[in-house]
Amino acid sequence: MMSLPHMPKSTAPTVPVGDFTLGGERPLFILGPCVIESEEFLRDLAPQIRKIADEAGVDMVLKASYDKANRSAVSSFRGPGCKPGCRLLYEIGQELGVPVTTDIHTAEEARIAGEFIDVIQIPAFLCRQTDLLEAAARTGRVVNVKKGQFLAPWDVSNISDKLKAFGCRNYFMTERGSSFGYNTLVADMRSIPWMQETGVRVVFDATHSVQRPGGEGTSSGGDGYLAPVLARAAVATGCDGVFMETHPNPSEALSDGPNQVPLNKLGAVLSQLKDIYRLIRATPVS
Repeated sequence: MMSLPHMPKSTAPTVPVGDFTLGGERPLFILGPCVIESEEFLRDLAPQIRKIADEAGVDMVLKASYDKANRSAVSSFRGPGCKPGCRLLYEIGQELGVPVTTDIHTAEEARIAGEFIDVIQIPAFLCRQTDLLEAAARTGRVVNVKKGQFLAPWDVSNISDKLKAFGCRNYFMTERGSSFGYNTLVADMRSIPWMQETGVRVVFDATHSVQRPGGEGTSSGGDGYLAPVLARAAVATGCDGVFMETHPNPSEALSDGPNQVPLNKLGAVLSQLKDIYRLIRATPVS
């Protein structure tokens, strides 16, 4: 276990994400619905999220999954597929002037996503898959690796070593909670500085950290009302950015509805987190 006598300001290099910066003076938020429910759905929702982010004074990356490959039940909705989904994200990102991100599952999907996507995301369950990390690194895009629920914070150093070995220099890690018994995750805020001590920028996934995997039998449950609570704690701890899923009607979402922040509450949450971020950056603990 790594020692942590104090919480130093991160010495990791900032990560350029489109026209924005992760770890800079302005907070960066990864925002969007869990899955691309339809083209019409995403084209209607994305401009609303961009407007809310602008009004809150924060930078954003648009996120949505083209395929929910690890759904609890075989009958669950998954999404439009890799190439159509990536192309749609690219088009919307260009229209709104924001970078986009999505998660990949295979080396072939990495090559397809690399044509369209600014930030390639490695899912938590696949974070140690060397071939997938290599394929993501070879795209030349920024890579975001979600720390597996089964890993200790300091274990991300091995992931970093793999990415660097494959030529990736712009990458970051995302904390999304650790497994704690059946259908339960626990977010340990100590993991943020511990991961940063390995030399990486760290994003906190507020909505998946309140997920209850498989908690509804054929779908995952969650405590979405707690996502802003954990996000406040993570930003106060010193994370470099926040990943937060949002939906106009979480109860009607086709994937992970119980975790998502209602769109009509997103603006207030972002404004509050921005204020905490600026306070922490202005008064670092040494």
